[in-house]
Amino acid sequence: MKELIEVKLVGLILDPVSKGPVMVLKPIDNEKIIPIWIGKAEADAITMELESISAPRPMTHDLIKNILVHFDSGVEKVVITDILENTYYAELYLKKDDRVIIIDSRPSDAIAIALKNRSKIYISESVYSKSVLSDFFDDFL
Repeated sequence: MKELIEVKLVGLILDPVSKGPVMVLKPIDNEKIIPIWIGKAEADAITMELESISAPRPMTHDLIKNILVHFDSGVEKVVITDILENTYYAELYLKKDDRVIIIDSRPSDAIAIALKNRSKIYISESVYSKSVLSDFFDDFL
C-alpha cells in the first residue's frame, strides 16, 4: 500500500489570479501546504460545514451522510490518491460492518463528506511530493 500522510483542511482562500476558490490542506506534522482549486458550489458546502451553518433542507453532502447513517455505514477515511495533468483524484473509504468499499470521488466532494462525517483525510506520498507549495499562499492563510 502507498504511504499516506494525514492532512487537515486549514481553510479556503480565493486565488488572487483566477478568483476561484482554493482548498488548502496541510499535513498534521509539516508546515508545507497543498492547494487544490475547487468549484464554487463545493467551496460553499465546505464553508457551511466549517462554520457550522445548516441549510434549511439537506444539501448533497448532507444527503450522502444521511444515506450512510440510514444504512448503518460510515466514512472510514478519504484519500487523495493521484494528480494527473493538474487534476486531483480522491477515494472515499466507506465502511459497513467489516467490509470497506472504495468509491472514486473529486477531492472537494470527498473532503466535504469527510468533514460531515468527522473522518480523517489523507494524501498519498506521491501526490504530496508533486503538489506541495510552502510560501506562495502564506500571505492568504
